Amino acid sequence: MTTQVTTTTDARRGSSFLRIAIALQTLTIFLQAVSAGLLLGSSYGETLHSVGARVMYGASMLYVFAAVLAWKPGGGSPRPVWHASGFLVLASVQVVLGIAHVPSVHLPLGVLMFGLSVLALSRR
Repeated sequence: MTTQVTTTTDARRGSSFLRIAIALQTLTIFLQAVSAGLLLGSSYGETLHSVGARVMYGASMLYVFAAVLAWKPGGGSPRPVWHASGFLVLASVQVVLGIAHVPSVHLPLGVLMFGLSVLALSRR
């Protein structure tokens, strides 16, 4: 009985950590869109966008970590791990495209990532 209660509590804790990680990722992607706008009109926009890219990538890694923690103790579906891993791949592609200065793909991919992140957040 005690093991079941502990497992349920761990699963709830992992699930709320996962929700926080997705919310953080969604927020950082949104802030990247804001800093992209600043990039066009201010001298400090490039610095903000560059720092924001690192933070967004870190948030994507945190999402993977949170998904694994939510999946492993509770023995639930590994689907969130696959979703989080997909986001990490998209974030990696996004960083490469940004460094290569390919805005024709970089911008739409950012919009797609934001939409998918909002969708993931609404499902949690």
